[in-house]
Amino acid sequence: MEHRLRAARVATYVYFVLCGTLMGAWVVHIPAVESRVGIGHAALGGLLVLLGLGAFAGMRAAGSLTDRLGARTVVPASGALCAASLVLPGLAPNPWTLAGALLVFGFANGCLDVSMNAHAVHVEQAYGRPVMSGFHATFSVGGVIAAGAAAAAAATGLGPAATLALLGAAGLAVALLTARSLLPGTAAPADAPDGTPAGAPAAPADSGAPAGSAAPADHGARRRIRVLAVLALMVMLSEGAANDWSALHLKDVLGAPASTAAFAYGTYAAAMTVGRLLADRFAARHGATAVLRYGAATAALGITVAALTPWVWAAFLGWALFGLGLSGCVPQLFSAAGHADPAAAGANVSRVAGLGYLGMLAGPAVIGWLTHLTALNHAFLLLTLLCATAAASAGILRGAARPAAATTDRVPAPAGGGTP
Repeated sequence: MEHRLRAARVATYVYFVLCGTLMGAWVVHIPAVESRVGIGHAALGGLLVLLGLGAFAGMRAAGSLTDRLGARTVVPASGALCAASLVLPGLAPNPWTLAGALLVFGFANGCLDVSMNAHAVHVEQAYGRPVMSGFHATFSVGGVIAAGAAAAAAATGLGPAATLALLGAAGLAVALLTARSLLPGTAAPADAPDGTPAGAPAAPADSGAPAGSAAPADHGARRRIRVLAVLALMVMLSEGAANDWSALHLKDVLGAPASTAAFAYGTYAAAMTVGRLLADRFAARHGATAVLRYGAATAALGITVAALTPWVWAAFLGWALFGLGLSGCVPQLFSAAGHADPAAAGANVSRVAGLGYLGMLAGPAVIGWLTHLTALNHAFLLLTLLCATAAASAGILRGAARPAAATTDRVPAPAGGGTP
């Protein structure tokens, strides 16, 4: 039934918002936790590395578990674990317990990240058209919810631990109550209008292969996943650099006041959100290859403008182009990895997302290291090179399987004979 597929799509939106809210809740409470534990910025930086390592481990674990147990089991379990562990950093009395709390929370967040993306691939496969970028756009909504909730809690005098506990409890309820709407297994569409049997892999949208032809899981497919992972590393390294250095760029290089410089990241983030809301329609009309090629090229242009301009207004324009260009790249890479083999969507998404996440963690550090050799704005030219390389490599998406013809009036066939 069409309403079941629509419910699965809504549920996927909910889990993306949940993931963004839980991570955002931790981010907005970092200063309070740092003060409570009594550590400096340097020590906090080391502890945040543990958060990233935990997330990377969770991504790798969740990939195979999602393929083996099904997203309907792993997604809510990961969401519940992530919500339950949110309070741990707020309760940590010293750096050692905070380190353990961040490892656990990072692991749970990584599990939720990969499993919900794997489920998003199945929903997209069932819809038969691009919908992945829309899911990623709603992740940002979670950050807004977290910031608003933290501000409201602070106004009422609630401490960080109590706020995190309340948000975690709400997140736990959402994770469990939404589970029933998830797809029961791999979302191979029911028989397509052209007679393609249910479960047959879709033909690559840009390849010209006949519908229903199955791409063998050969060395070429494994090589494609590796290339997608490297491209994800390049793109997400660029995203990570923007997260930490955009405001400092305007303040330290262009001499903008702190109040003005803060809008550099806001401009970038807003443009990325808008781009992700539009990217699915662009992908449906022009193909995933065009999204990556033109998006990465736009990002390369934007960061070059930001790096070389002496004017604040032009820097804002550059950061906006950078966010707009990058917006559709990661969703298309994740989607291509998942559609390469729907039965192994979780494992393939975890490989691409895991290496990409390492790139996001490394981005700020790489730019920081380059500032020992050159000015901050000139260090951004590395991002120009990475984005230009991603644009030149966009042809890899031509060989990636894409969603089949739209089948929104059909119920996806459950894997392994499961029941909805």
